[in-house]
Amino acid sequence: MSAQVCLTLHDGYRAWKGFDWDVLNRLYERGFIEDPVNKTKSVILTEEGLRESERLFNEHFVIP
Repeated sequence: MSAQVCLTLHDGYRAWKGFDWDVLNRLYERGFIEDPVNKTKSVILTEEGLRESERLFNEHFVIP
């Protein structure tokens, strides 16, 4: 999961599909996002994906 996904979140649980398809497929295989193969321009993050994205964002971008 990438902290960058957290930066593109909208509607609380969606992220834009501006990522490499191999990356999106790996995130899907690991259960972080729902199936990215559809006509929408964004992917839906799972609960686990949201938690991991937020954790990585805080780890790499928030000053303690």
